[in-house]
Amino acid sequence: MNSWNSLADLPPWVLTWTPRIVTALFLFAFGASVGSFLNVVAYRLPVGRSVVSPPSRCPQCGWRLSWHENLPIIGWILLRGRCRRCRGKISIQYPAIELLVAMLFVVTYFAFFWPPRETWMTEIGGTWWTRSQLAGAWPAYLVMVSLLSGLVAATLVDARTFLIPAGITTTMTIVAVGGWLIQGTLASRISDPTLFPLPLAGWTTIFVTLGGLLGTVVACQLLWSGRIRRSFADYDDYVKEDEPLAEYPHGRREMRHELAFLFPILAGGLLGWGLAVTLSLESTPPRLLEILGAVLLGWFVGGGLVWGVRILGTLGFGREAMGMGDVHLLAAIGAALGWMDPIKIFFLAPFLALGWIAISRLIAKLVRREGRELPYGPHLAAATMLVVFARPFVDELQRALFHPPG
Repeated sequence: MNSWNSLADLPPWVLTWTPRIVTALFLFAFGASVGSFLNVVAYRLPVGRSVVSPPSRCPQCGWRLSWHENLPIIGWILLRGRCRRCRGKISIQYPAIELLVAMLFVVTYFAFFWPPRETWMTEIGGTWWTRSQLAGAWPAYLVMVSLLSGLVAATLVDARTFLIPAGITTTMTIVAVGGWLIQGTLASRISDPTLFPLPLAGWTTIFVTLGGLLGTVVACQLLWSGRIRRSFADYDDYVKEDEPLAEYPHGRREMRHELAFLFPILAGGLLGWGLAVTLSLESTPPRLLEILGAVLLGWFVGGGLVWGVRILGTLGFGREAMGMGDVHLLAAIGAALGWMDPIKIFFLAPFLALGWIAISRLIAKLVRREGRELPYGPHLAAATMLVVFARPFVDELQRALFHPPG
């Protein structure tokens, strides 16, 4: 048996991997706790209940769970999936979501900061992540895991209710903006700005996006004051009992209200472009403005893609094409990933949706049961997961389609 009298006597792999494993264990526990909170969000938010109080209880008998029964994953195992008081069954969804989010935290950590060398996985994050490490890129890491956690929450709610609560997408956007700006205040170990995870913005983009943001504030104020009518305000009048969706007959009419909302945003962006052309600034913008412009551009591009399809599709077919929740979701994704990735996600999602339809119909024929219909949000979430964790393959597919070898 080997014995070591000092740290210097330990095998190199022990010294290398011990801090990584300890960090991964902490992130696993943190992620499981986040997953536990997402279960609460998915259960309470759609029905308008507080996600903070009251404390977790058995949904059947109201028994308040003790602290150890409320531990992520472990609590469900200790209870063997049943309430201690009424013996009612506790859904396996709770520990499954906690485990999923915990694994997302850990996989993101290793995929971005410690990918195996000389493999395709080194291209998932890139040089900036591997050199910065968690100590120098923790705000960016929080942006990524918040994005993934938000996608899980949005999928859980959307799959059941065909709605994506604005609270989820707004939180994702706020974390993206705040996280990237905090990251911009940290001293980077890499001086080359082209290696930064977001495509940094120039002066023109900064002015256009800030003008668009000002227009968004104006449009929201007009909406809240009642000067612009909220679209589909009478939608619930057409919802039948026990049906999440309605056959709304006035879709084309409602697009006028959405175009009225978009007008101040487009005018603000045009005003910003005019100022940028007039000033003709040639200096490099401050780093925080570069990052803010990049985040806002991703937000506008992501939301604009889906909103454009929504408006054109509704005008063309006379019925609501895609929901506003999808608009907000891809906008939040763009804020976290920058303006290029939402375009990839936008074109990947329809193929995933078609694949789901084909597989669900095949399974339905085999088991002779009706297939499970999914809204579009989960497909956007799945496409985002592919872009984040299979980036080398997605980029290679993009090159093959748009830049085939000559």
